[in-house]
Amino acid sequence: MVHGSKVFEIIGYSKLRGTGKRCISSGTFSVGGSDTWCIRFYPNGNKKDDYHDAYIAVYLEYTGVFMVQASCVFSLVDRTTRLSTPVLKIEPRIFDSGHLFSTIVPETSKFLKRSELEARYLKNDNLKIECTICIIRDPQIATSEIQNSIKVPPSDIEPNLGKLLLKAEEGRDVTFSVGGETFTAHRAVLALRSPVFRAELFGPMREGSAHEIVVTIEDMHPDVFRALLYFLYTDSLPDFDSQYGKAKSEMIRHLLVAADRYAVDRLKLICQNILCQNLDVENVATTLALSCQHSCDKLKDICLKYLSTSNVMDAVVETQGYKNLKDTCPALVVDVLEEVQRFRKT
Repeated sequence: MVHGSKVFEIIGYSKLRGTGKRCISSGTFSVGGSDTWCIRFYPNGNKKDDYHDAYIAVYLEYTGVFMVQASCVFSLVDRTTRLSTPVLKIEPRIFDSGHLFSTIVPETSKFLKRSELEARYLKNDNLKIECTICIIRDPQIATSEIQNSIKVPPSDIEPNLGKLLLKAEEGRDVTFSVGGETFTAHRAVLALRSPVFRAELFGPMREGSAHEIVVTIEDMHPDVFRALLYFLYTDSLPDFDSQYGKAKSEMIRHLLVAADRYAVDRLKLICQNILCQNLDVENVATTLALSCQHSCDKLKDICLKYLSTSNVMDAVVETQGYKNLKDTCPALVVDVLEEVQRFRKT
């Protein structure tokens, strides 16, 4: 393992905070030879909504040429003890400047509350951020024997498929028209990932077609289709937190509908998991109706359990989501009342 650290000193913090400057970057620095790193500091946070405005954001960016495995620790210098205090630890992970989503850590913008930073770590309007990096090298074995093995690099199919969507233009043989926007893609990739796309793009009506296929998709927002394509190529979700903020749950609900429509089961489960982890009084009725409409039995059970085990029922019935639930799925309201009654008896 190769260790290295960088102390990034921010001078005149209050002036940077007051001017609303978006990002302050350290100079690039090296750990372990040619591996190049940079610390990025956002004095006003890295999100537009008020929720994140209470936080500062700090990131480590990798700009080297070769893929490396490394961990890092962010520390701040306490103004009283003058000692470096660890704030955030990133476990070992792969950094790859050739892959858009493998260059910057952490994934969250909420590094530290601004009130705590200014109370503990700001001295004479200056701030010191220390980043310690540990690069994990392949073990070197000293031996006089001939090695009867050849090193095989890790799979790169996922980042390469992602580049196919984000950058490569060659081979695109289908165009989608969605809500006034057009998207081009590769039929083979979509068919591999979705049985519905396979039937639509390679079914009897498409056999022998020598022309590029154009498909119009109704009843779907372009942003939802863009996120669906992203998942089909990368098996991961885009950064909804930075793109949609508080509207993230609404986007996830629409994406669940799209996943059900195109039988992308893994995406459908991911969306259900996110929704059940973010249940609250305002959205539980809407989520319950969604689970019923798209056969999400586990999500439905979790919604019913939330309503029955939390003292929120009086507040839920006042929401617009519950009123819509009574109009569209009256049978579900019966399930809710029965579940609440059953729990109270126990």
